[in-house]
Amino acid sequence: MQLRYAFRLYPEPGQASALARAFGCARVVFNDAVRARRDARSAGLPCPSLGSLSRALVTEAKKRPERAWLAEVSSVVLQQSLRDAEAAYRNFFASLRGERKWARIQAPRMKSRKDTRQSIRFTANARWSITPGGRLNLPKIGPVKVAWSRPLPATPSSVTVIRDSTGRFFASFVIDTDPDTDAARMPATDQSIGIDLGLTHFAVLSDGTKIDSPRFLRRAEKKLKKAQQDLSRKRKGSKNRAKARMKVARAHAQVADARREFHHQLSTRLIVETQAIAVEDLAVSGLARTRLAKSVHDAGWGSFLAMLDYKARRYGRTLITIGRFEPTSQVCSACGHRDGPKPLHVREWTCPACGTVHDRDVNAARNVKMAAGLAAAACGAPVRPEPVLAQREETGSQGIPSGDRAA
Repeated sequence: MQLRYAFRLYPEPGQASALARAFGCARVVFNDAVRARRDARSAGLPCPSLGSLSRALVTEAKKRPERAWLAEVSSVVLQQSLRDAEAAYRNFFASLRGERKWARIQAPRMKSRKDTRQSIRFTANARWSITPGGRLNLPKIGPVKVAWSRPLPATPSSVTVIRDSTGRFFASFVIDTDPDTDAARMPATDQSIGIDLGLTHFAVLSDGTKIDSPRFLRRAEKKLKKAQQDLSRKRKGSKNRAKARMKVARAHAQVADARREFHHQLSTRLIVETQAIAVEDLAVSGLARTRLAKSVHDAGWGSFLAMLDYKARRYGRTLITIGRFEPTSQVCSACGHRDGPKPLHVREWTCPACGTVHDRDVNAARNVKMAAGLAAAACGAPVRPEPVLAQREETGSQGIPSGDRAA
């Protein structure tokens, strides 16, 4: 199983300039590859191969005066940028054919120097290394200071250097985990729970535990509003506007980082304490288009469920997802009587069949757990199987890598 371990980088001024130059060169090569494919399609020609693009856009381009500056950065960075363009088109065509289970994606677009996120990737043949002093030595950039929050469990296969919207630099290492080590780290247990995700409480467990929603965005709204107002008053193109934009980006980054840390801590705690976890398949994208959109985005259910998924597969836990149309809030978890739909303001109700008084969320969590057990029994699969690790595809350079920060 492959995971990403992200660490903060602190480059010196000269190294930051070299990284900016590498970001720019990788962006130009990516755009040239997209343009070459568009021109071939317009002319009715077959799409150029990766090898022909490499010769034309990297090897031969360095010999031309208008592209001579491509030689100032590592050639591996340029080759990986071409591979990213190839992967983007491959995913686009797979989406058109319906082979991707996610929403349909658009054709690759040109990258801009004003994009909030820039990244370059170094593979093993780039001869990057970690010095005895703990610095990350990158070709044509030099040894960069790294804030090591934990030791790397294995030798990385590649490293991606990322600059986010706030100007922070990160090094994201791809690590192949060891199943035996993971199994020893998380011994098997006989506990199982059902989880009902919500807005008033972020999660309610089937054992009655309620985890409050931190509401990071709601708590930071006043600060974000003031920073955005200051930005709107600055003249476009001025240095003060650039400073104000950075303040807005930092305020949003603080919210995102706090939410991600909360998701990591909670998901890891659940994985450590339980062997089988049952959750509901929520229509997050649909709920994000309702009047509750801001609260749904603030909760970040999709990110939390994704963390539960990869951690369960890594440590041999079982994560069962039930259908989103299961009437978990309408059925009595004690006797099974279905009492019909209830408005959201009804937080407690009494079962007319057995007289049990239910907390709406706790009852839903218990029904999620029972529905997951019935679904597993129906297909002949045990609720608590022996630990089996599934392979996880390498995520490339998409998004800020969360890796295994809080696992």
